[in-house]
Amino acid sequence: MFTGFTDETVDFMWGIRFNNERTWFEAHKEIYLNHFYRPMQALGAEIYEFIRGERPDYDLINKVTRIYRDARRLHGRGPYKESLWFSVEEPSEQWTAKPTFWFELMPESWTYGMGYYLPKALTMAKLRARLDRDPKTMEALTRALDRQEEFALVTEAYKRPKGPAPSPLLEPWYQAKSFTICHEEKLTEDLFSRRLVDRLKEGYAFLLPYYDYFVTLDGDPDPREQPGRP
Repeated sequence: MFTGFTDETVDFMWGIRFNNERTWFEAHKEIYLNHFYRPMQALGAEIYEFIRGERPDYDLINKVTRIYRDARRLHGRGPYKESLWFSVEEPSEQWTAKPTFWFELMPESWTYGMGYYLPKALTMAKLRARLDRDPKTMEALTRALDRQEEFALVTEAYKRPKGPAPSPLLEPWYQAKSFTICHEEKLTEDLFSRRLVDRLKEGYAFLLPYYDYFVTLDGDPDPREQPGRP
């Protein structure tokens, strides 16, 4: 059961930022395991069980990242990450192709939400085609998103517009190359108690209808095979 992160969690994150080397990590490995990795595992497991209970028909899995960077992708950085995260998602050969729930803890802040990391161009084309066919469903979801204050829509737009959206409300979705619906804040007291579990459950419950909408995109017809579609 998750009982909260600790001051040692924060100290370790800052420590690995400024001492990103094996000697320092090995000397502080037990702190990493007991105050960072295992609490993240416990939190991820609780959130996974909550989401799976809300959507028992989905084939969901829970992943918790490890602190070790891929040696092939260091690019001049140290061998360890300074943040950890967990995700709840459907398994996929290409993990970036599916929408994902996530939580990440960093030295300065924490964030959680739902979205895509690197969606396929075809996935976003299917989204535009769906918006054209049925704008009202996403308009209702967008209005609900605009009425609350926990989450914000963050998009990366294509350099060239993909044509006019069905309505101004849908313009950010229509031009998106990728997107997340996320919340980020400084290291608040919620992190250090079970209040974090309740807050995440409430947030993910709000995001579930958005996940329902996007997770089915792969089953939509290929718009490239339908004349007149973007």
